[in-house]
Amino acid sequence: MFNIKNKKAAMELTMGTMVTIVLLVMVLILGGYFVQKIFFSAGSSLDAIDESVKGEINKLFSEDTNKRLVIFPASRRIELKKGQSESGFAISIRNVGNAEDTFSYTIEAVETSCQELSVTAATDMISLNRQRQEIRIPAGSIMAEPYLITFNIPETAPPCQVTYSINIENSAGIYISSVDVAYLTILSD
Repeated sequence: MFNIKNKKAAMELTMGTMVTIVLLVMVLILGGYFVQKIFFSAGSSLDAIDESVKGEINKLFSEDTNKRLVIFPASRRIELKKGQSESGFAISIRNVGNAEDTFSYTIEAVETSCQELSVTAATDMISLNRQRQEIRIPAGSIMAEPYLITFNIPETAPPCQVTYSINIENSAGIYISSVDVAYLTILSD
């Protein structure tokens, strides 16, 4: 009878241990997934500008009160796959002047790492907000809403790296000249 109780206790311990192990593995997998989503989404491309993105942009501006331009993600590195569209990066401009001013900007590709993709073709992959005019910003303020610059990567695009630059003008002329805003890596499937 003593052996039967020991076997039963051993079996209960084994089942309890197995359930605990399965639950711990599930927690680790879910925890890893959420950590990846939280910490690594800031380094990838954006699909939309939400309150958290606006908060990050405001935080970046608050770190340097003389900063005229903020790009998000702050790493400026974007990875997109062939055929991917409607993802990109966000920009916001600060008016450091003493009066309300009107701004405009243009974003263009300035360099590609492969001969199969011309700078002109890389510029044409910007599908939304490549250029804007008549952006009114009060003195000492930032844009009310950041702009999302999105790409449309064709299926025929070669795996390549592209550098994009921005030129910003205000009523006085050049406000910011040739600042790299994005380093796009086109991934193969």
